Amino acid sequence: MSFEHWLAFAAASAVILAIPGPTILLVISYALSHGRKSAGATVAGVALGDFTAMTASMLGLGALLTASAALFAVLKWVGGAYLIYLGIKLWRAPTGAQAEAQTSEVRPVRIFLHAYAVTALNPKSIVFFVAFLPQFLVSSQPLLPQMILFEVTFLVLATINAASYALIAAGARRTIRKPSVQRIVNRTGGGLLVGAGLLAAGWRSSTS
Repeated sequence: MSFEHWLAFAAASAVILAIPGPTILLVISYALSHGRKSAGATVAGVALGDFTAMTASMLGLGALLTASAALFAVLKWVGGAYLIYLGIKLWRAPTGAQAEAQTSEVRPVRIFLHAYAVTALNPKSIVFFVAFLPQFLVSSQPLLPQMILFEVTFLVLATINAASYALIAAGARRTIRKPSVQRIVNRTGGGLLVGAGLLAAGWRSSTS
């Protein structure tokens, strides 16, 4: 594989990752409500979730999801319902002193698991990797080394992307200390997550 070939994959991946989706919305909401201390947990959860989705697609789950409308429907409804649950929770999140007290009680492992679940439970991501990766594979060369290289490249870029959003949002958190502003932010983020959940649940695969 040439360097230009790898660079094309990296550039396409970077453009795709830069577009905010449900995972990035979750990263931003946690950073705004919990600050920089949530960044490590959310970024780790996103990275492991992307690793799970890419590995699953390479092992054939993506093809199975494409072929089985029932399995795809189950996963998309589970993922969509979870996003809606998180959105409602953020919408109802406390503000002011009560929010600060609650923030100190949230464990990083819980944030990590939430970020992982949102990323890994998105069947659209698995199907996307099945459609995206083959466009860059060179059939005349061994496939496994190429797949490993592409997966590592995508994971590094995804980690940098999630960390960037988290740090920017955490920095902005300092300017939204007022309860009224926090309430607007929480409800905006919660509404977006609920909307993302509804879209995920209603998204159709090529078989449905």
